[in-house]
Amino acid sequence: MTHPSLDEIVSVGEASIVESAPASLDFEWFELNGVRLRLPADPSQRLIDHLRAGLRRFGTKEGCRQGDCGSCTVLVDGEARYACLIPVGQIAGRRVVTVEGLAEGTRSGSRLQQAFLAHQAVQCGFCTPGMLTASAAAIDAGRVTDRAGARAAIDGVLCRCTGYRKIVDAVTEVGCGAAARRCTAAPSEGPSVGVPLTRLDGPEKVDGSQRFGADGYPADSLFLRAVRCPHHRARFTFGDLAAFVDAHPGVHRVLTHADIPGLNAHGVATPYADQPVLAHAEARHHLEAVALIVGEREAVAALDPDRFPVEWEPLAPVLTTADATRDGSPLLHAHRPGNLLIEGQVCRGDADAAVRDAHYVASATFESSFVEHAYLEPEAGWARRVGDIVEIHSCTQGPHPHRADLARILALPPEQVRVVATAVGGGFGGKLDLTVQPLLAVAAWHVGRPVAMAFSREESMATSTKRHPGRFVSSMAADADGRLRAVIFDGEFNTGAYASWGTAVANRVPVHAGGPYVIPHYVARSRAIHTHITPAGAFRGFGVPQTTMSQEQLIDDLASMAGIDPLEFRAMNALRAGDSLPTGQILDESVGLVACLDALRPAWREARARAAEFNRSAPGRIRRGVGMAAFFYGCGNTASPNPSTVRVGVRPDGTIVLHQGAVDAGQGANTVIPQIAADALGVPVDCLRFVGPDTLLSPDCGRTSASRQTFVTGRAAFLAGAALRRRLIALAGARADARITADASGIAVDGHPLDLLTRPVDANGYAVAAEESFDPPTISLDASGQGSPYATYAFGAQMAELEVDCESGRVRVLEVVAAHDVGKMVNPTLLEGQIEGAVAQGVGMALMEKYLPGRHDNLHDYLIPTVHDMPRVRSIFIEAPTSIGPYGAKGIGEPALVPTAAAILNAIHDAIGVRIREAPASPDVVRRALAGRNESFGH
Repeated sequence: MTHPSLDEIVSVGEASIVESAPASLDFEWFELNGVRLRLPADPSQRLIDHLRAGLRRFGTKEGCRQGDCGSCTVLVDGEARYACLIPVGQIAGRRVVTVEGLAEGTRSGSRLQQAFLAHQAVQCGFCTPGMLTASAAAIDAGRVTDRAGARAAIDGVLCRCTGYRKIVDAVTEVGCGAAARRCTAAPSEGPSVGVPLTRLDGPEKVDGSQRFGADGYPADSLFLRAVRCPHHRARFTFGDLAAFVDAHPGVHRVLTHADIPGLNAHGVATPYADQPVLAHAEARHHLEAVALIVGEREAVAALDPDRFPVEWEPLAPVLTTADATRDGSPLLHAHRPGNLLIEGQVCRGDADAAVRDAHYVASATFESSFVEHAYLEPEAGWARRVGDIVEIHSCTQGPHPHRADLARILALPPEQVRVVATAVGGGFGGKLDLTVQPLLAVAAWHVGRPVAMAFSREESMATSTKRHPGRFVSSMAADADGRLRAVIFDGEFNTGAYASWGTAVANRVPVHAGGPYVIPHYVARSRAIHTHITPAGAFRGFGVPQTTMSQEQLIDDLASMAGIDPLEFRAMNALRAGDSLPTGQILDESVGLVACLDALRPAWREARARAAEFNRSAPGRIRRGVGMAAFFYGCGNTASPNPSTVRVGVRPDGTIVLHQGAVDAGQGANTVIPQIAADALGVPVDCLRFVGPDTLLSPDCGRTSASRQTFVTGRAAFLAGAALRRRLIALAGARADARITADASGIAVDGHPLDLLTRPVDANGYAVAAEESFDPPTISLDASGQGSPYATYAFGAQMAELEVDCESGRVRVLEVVAAHDVGKMVNPTLLEGQIEGAVAQGVGMALMEKYLPGRHDNLHDYLIPTVHDMPRVRSIFIEAPTSIGPYGAKGIGEPALVPTAAAILNAIHDAIGVRIREAPASPDVVRRALAGRNESFGH
């Protein structure tokens, strides 16, 4: 190759590219993906900043900036390194490979990328670049010869979505030289629903081209930095803001609450819109934003926050619900009495009398903790003003709902706000609320350039919503035969400073507090209480996983009192078709719990026998136990509208385009919804072109929450596909069962081409189109909680087998077997991935995750499961179709998590004979429980 001259060097950002530049050139360089680049002037700059901001190579992700998450893993001379910890001075003369160059720059990279796709080892995709580069380093060095080696290869990279198992499968295949598993392509004939189709958006996840919130912002963007309150509660006043701007070259403006054009408040439901964009006069939780600094990236990053002109007057906070409800406690919101956000209840029969008269009664108090979402992608995005339209690109789980809130904040009609969903690097409910979006929108409205912002890991964890901690006082009663008679449940949730999804939690929990059983007498009440803590919001289950941890232990207690096997006790009391819920709703179909228990029975018996034999043959400090938990879960919003609308159109050239606004946060909507739409239309999936969540281009598919997208948006996609099919067939004058084909030559019906070029097109450019909506039928709950809150329910049960070290208190989960009624399997391997990821989160919730506000704002102090914490997971799917779901399907995202922690707590009791009445069951909690048992026996 002929080396280029110096004047042939191509400038890229802060660097200059010289292909194969000779070492004699008198400047320092490094090699990036086979291309030599000049080093930046500042050798102390972090490699992650140079890659992303200097070179605009966004494949390498920034998740923590502390070397805790591994998302930024790159290869330096073949070794895996964290780009967030390496100053660029240390890569002088060295070879760097990122995910963009993995296929050509490593021996195993290309095979790994294909293996990740074939094994469905990607979900949200944010950790994928780090997983791939770390794996390639280990495989190329010969360190992966078995599954243990594969686990070791990725133990420096966290994943919150997948549960690691499929990643380990892919790494093991490549490292051990096993036969390559093939990707599953869209079938050219026959249905797609039921096929384990390889994720349609997978290729961009494994090659680094997928753009998340912090990626792809315009090169001329200004950057935002929030000024945040260092106290749990404080009054504040600003000093001379103009002088601050003048004293800091590169800072363009400071924005405060006074610069909000419209309503300085947002929230999930308009009556509860109580969270300010920028606090006014008083901050209500630690690190709440009070001002916004807008400026050049380097200038904003260099600012010392302690020198910002603001005076703080710390005030006494209330941090617990007990403190918040005492007489004289400060009110967070004056119009809410006693810091009460909301109460929910469901009542049927005479529960008090039934408990008094029951043969068996189990009662307990249970407490759960705050749990952090810990998605690997911190909140981020960018925005710009185009004329009178403000355009916001961000990681969001609800583009259209966010548009409505942003329009109120900006005092604009919704048509002047455009929200474009970037890829979402994990959500689990935490990206349902507005976070970075209003800050970007207000700044973009006021300045003449694009603006960008990415929360630090500390900002993300300190200010994002959490899983509600709760305190539950409950009794369950059964007759002499073991039939459940009554439930009395009272739950109190710490909902934090603002409403967020506290209303949804308080309304959902009373419906589910009895579990999936026939219960004649029932009273369940819940309250959400405000405190000076970051809001508790939506987190995969809306309070039901916490409640299940309490209630399923009581079910085990009753089974023990009655002398009945725990699985058989659940089967005897299980809901069946024709039974009614405590809300009065009759379940007339799709009730698959008994089938799930039947499917679990062989594994349950084998595990129980295995644990008993282990404990007999190896008495000592390690004890084995097996536990289970059953559940039901309403798909969709509780007793309120939650429609989705989907559009499918055919362009004059015959191109079929699917518009659906359901955000894929890793769960697979970008694959599952096209599978459904394609089958309804009667064409292969690869005939569809896809337009995703963008409020300008796609109709409203609601929020990605409440396990509603496959069920609700999937049904809308089915209806739209079927309607378009009818219109094309009518246009051709063909029979209803006609075959539709689509190729480069256009659309044909039963082999006869349709002339679409001469047809007028609609406002969206389609010659033929269909747009259909679906809103699940529900009936609002009355004052006693009577009604039909959900159109369909998911059912299932999980079994956990584990070991407890009675000296250290450490619990190790060995295996989880999960049996779930999914209605209809649309994509089996994506369903498996959802269950495996949910089990990982359930292990964390049960055993290690406890967020303490102001203390656990990083991924070093706040622990989530690593690859070494994951048990074996076996998924069993039961199909009990619901007539209103697409091809019978219903949700799995949240149901998959609901029973896991409860099954683990029951297994701990089976192992050591004592109940754990708090979560997480960390080693100190287990040791304390064991000490209490020993004291009670006089040991």
